[in-house]
Amino acid sequence: MIVERPRDLLIKKILAHGFMILFLILILFPFLMVFSISIREGNFSVGSIIPKNPTLEHWWLAFGLDYVRADGTIVEPPYPVLLWMWNSIKIGLISGFGVLAIATISAYAFSRIRIKGKSAMLDGLFLIQMFPTTLALVAIYAIFDALGEVTPIMGLNSHVSLVVIYLAGVTLHIWTIKGYFDSIDTALDKAAAIDGATPWQTFRHIFLPLAVPIMSVVFVLAFIGFINDYPIASVLIRSEDKMTLAVGSRLYLNEFKYLWGDFAAAAILSGLPITVVFLIAQKYLVSGLSDGAVKG
Repeated sequence: MIVERPRDLLIKKILAHGFMILFLILILFPFLMVFSISIREGNFSVGSIIPKNPTLEHWWLAFGLDYVRADGTIVEPPYPVLLWMWNSIKIGLISGFGVLAIATISAYAFSRIRIKGKSAMLDGLFLIQMFPTTLALVAIYAIFDALGEVTPIMGLNSHVSLVVIYLAGVTLHIWTIKGYFDSIDTALDKAAAIDGATPWQTFRHIFLPLAVPIMSVVFVLAFIGFINDYPIASVLIRSEDKMTLAVGSRLYLNEFKYLWGDFAAAAILSGLPITVVFLIAQKYLVSGLSDGAVKG
């Protein structure tokens, strides 16, 4: 039996807590710097961490409201930040649910249905996913530029085109959900078949309820990736009213003037949708990442 002295345990406890506090400080320091810039007078990236004369001007403008300064000057919002955020949320939710639906159905097919050449198809999907989408930006631009001549809704400067491209990133999520389905005991399939259930009924009433945790993980990861995407959205979206927040925020840092304060406020707002989605799905995330489909 190993017996440790109380003094040694106290020292280890202090060191562990000190390490955690230091780790949290390192993580939160960049956020605190950005928040400090967002409440600092003017649009400067340098200055004290604690602003001498804090102001909500940048936040006021980010919410699309006119701001009246102490000298009576009225400052109008330079860009429609809330519209950009709505575009980001809309595209992220549609793409996220689309990826989730395709990935879940495909993963069930690959996991439970006998398909000729299934291993080759899975390997092909995995290899395709290894190449980043940025390698195909030129091809994506050319394809949707040509499609725009046939139907504008599938051309450049269209949210539909952006969603279609995002749906193509489903392959890695198919692998993720398939691994989860593979951990489900095949006895459940056989029991459902004996009771007369079709493959769709087995998928709908047995697999989907069990897969809620991993589906939550996939949706959150997909949503975060879509709402933060810059390369693809910056190539396809042109007009200011259709920009996402990630693309539109770049306008604050133009070649004539860097609006660091306004940019900082918009940057913090961009994390709000991700935080809300994470809080809603957090009770499923831990089990989806750590547990199997069948426990006990």
